[in-house]
Amino acid sequence: MDITINVRPFEPCDAAPVRDLFLRVNRLLAPPHMRDAFEGYIARSLAEEIDQISDYYGRKQGGFWVATTGEKIVGMFGLEPSAPGAMELRRMYVDPDARRRGIAQLMLGFAEHECCRRNRPRMDLSTSELQIDAMSLYRASGYQLVREEVAVSASNKTLGGGIRRYYFTKQL
Repeated sequence: MDITINVRPFEPCDAAPVRDLFLRVNRLLAPPHMRDAFEGYIARSLAEEIDQISDYYGRKQGGFWVATTGEKIVGMFGLEPSAPGAMELRRMYVDPDARRRGIAQLMLGFAEHECCRRNRPRMDLSTSELQIDAMSLYRASGYQLVREEVAVSASNKTLGGGIRRYYFTKQL
């Protein structure tokens, strides 16, 4: 069965399903011994970013998109400037029930094209040691590891708590 995936800009009516996808994926990522830390990270990320996507990415001069099959949101991602000539890929998640269908690869390609369209020919991104499939996708897509670090401080971009983060970049 051929399922068509469309990528389109975030709309206000997407807020609830995007929030639900964010919650679902992050709760699945949480190791049992770090559930409380993840809940704190989730709450902070909701308040500072996810519950105000249009304003957050607008202020950053970025954008946010969703991947859909029909009316269902099966993926999401954002872009925000990270340096002159570069954008950072943020919040790229695929619905766990829709994985292994090429959705992440499609969104990554769309994000790369959007960077070029905005005259920012480099894309930066990061992921954690908990996201093994994401690291494999980025490496297979030509991203180069530029550094890794153990995140100590929490923010809306990192859980902190000693989780290892990997930072990648790619000239487009």
